[in-house]
Amino acid sequence: MMNHFFELFKITKEQLILLMEEALASGGDYADIFCEYSTQEVLTLRDGEVNTIRNDIDFGAGIRVIRDGRTGYAYSESTDMKHLRAAAQAAARIAESTAGERITAPFTPLKLANYYSKTYTAADFDVFSKKGYLKEIHQRLSDGDNRIVQIVGQSSSSLSKIMFFNSLGEFYCDERPLTSVTFSAIFSQNGVTDNYTCSKSFRMGNEMFTPTLADEIVNEILEAIPTVLEAVRPQGGEMMVVMGAGGSGILLHEAIGHAFEADFNRKGISIFSDKMGEKICSESISIADDATISANRGSLNVDDEGVPGQKTMLITEGILTSYLHDRISARHYKVAPTGNGRRESFRFEPIPRMRATYMENGSASTEDIISSVRKGIYVDKFRNGQVQIGAGDFTFFVKSGRMIENGRLTHPIKDINVIGNGPRALADILEVASDGRMEDGTWTCGKGQQCPVSCGMPTVLVKSLTVGGSN
Repeated sequence: MMNHFFELFKITKEQLILLMEEALASGGDYADIFCEYSTQEVLTLRDGEVNTIRNDIDFGAGIRVIRDGRTGYAYSESTDMKHLRAAAQAAARIAESTAGERITAPFTPLKLANYYSKTYTAADFDVFSKKGYLKEIHQRLSDGDNRIVQIVGQSSSSLSKIMFFNSLGEFYCDERPLTSVTFSAIFSQNGVTDNYTCSKSFRMGNEMFTPTLADEIVNEILEAIPTVLEAVRPQGGEMMVVMGAGGSGILLHEAIGHAFEADFNRKGISIFSDKMGEKICSESISIADDATISANRGSLNVDDEGVPGQKTMLITEGILTSYLHDRISARHYKVAPTGNGRRESFRFEPIPRMRATYMENGSASTEDIISSVRKGIYVDKFRNGQVQIGAGDFTFFVKSGRMIENGRLTHPIKDINVIGNGPRALADILEVASDGRMEDGTWTCGKGQQCPVSCGMPTVLVKSLTVGGSN
């Protein structure tokens, strides 16, 4: 595979070494080069037909130089040596210091585990097969409920080929597949119109387009329609909230996970900046950020600065045990990087980012948690939200859930806000169930640049949150 990548990027091992020397010529502690060739095929279905097909190609390389905490970064949309040398010189000038250094480490290919599914070629499931796949799902939804008035479907299949080399001599090649299918249905009954979206995304190739996946999408949307149409906006106020397994993990990601990213802590922005080693929540809570879940959207064989994929425990039995580190923050804290240096593409420098973030199972049963609540709400589907990283205050829009009355799930609810503080909500978790699961939707995290992520959690009981409902 190595030779294929050298031919793809039209570069040699010797030229990579020369680029590292060029990057470090003005003084630098570390340098790396990230070469990327990405393809993406997107099909969009509207009005029962696939009427848009888009194919994109992105190609280039980024060079980074680090010196005494300063970072120089430049990229080129060509891997011609003239352009790459110019990028290396530009990055070196940005991080410029005094004495120069030369690369001394040997050229060492990294040995990586594979957390992606097999990637098939276009011949195994071509664009015509994908058109038929989307149209079949559309037809099944149309036949399944006459209240549906509009359906939009989309598939996205991408493959990123990455070649990386740094001044430590570390080298890797990686092929990262990512495939997604999304369907949205608008439905109407007795003057009430609403919508529901189901999306699935995995580190897979065309093997993702299975009859089983189609069944999951169709069944989820059809089962949601009557519940969404019956749902009402409940009365608001302070109350107990049961966060359902799976999708509630987006609140864990946004309201808590970002505060564990080491750049926010290194800069003193995060509320957890001085909490390392301290107990911050119940000992029944353990939270991980994991790159090693097979075929998961957030998984990585290796991050974007040459650190192999791994599982990082952020909270272990209530104790804050790690931040999410890239090489810069790891050096600052004098710890090993955790494999969280990620970037949107070669145009961006890597920064600490989450991968698959989830809470591990507890010992309570879901039924016992719900039956313990006299009055509150159960929420399971979220949309967008807003979070202040420093203070941890959040507001999330809840798409669906149910009222809890006298220990029973009753009326479906929708269109409410859940308002609270992430660290306080974490400390206010009273029970953790044993039904944890990952949410396999098309979650994308924005932090100045976009990265695919996933999240998950078991059902949990939060003592009190503000619910923004009707008066």
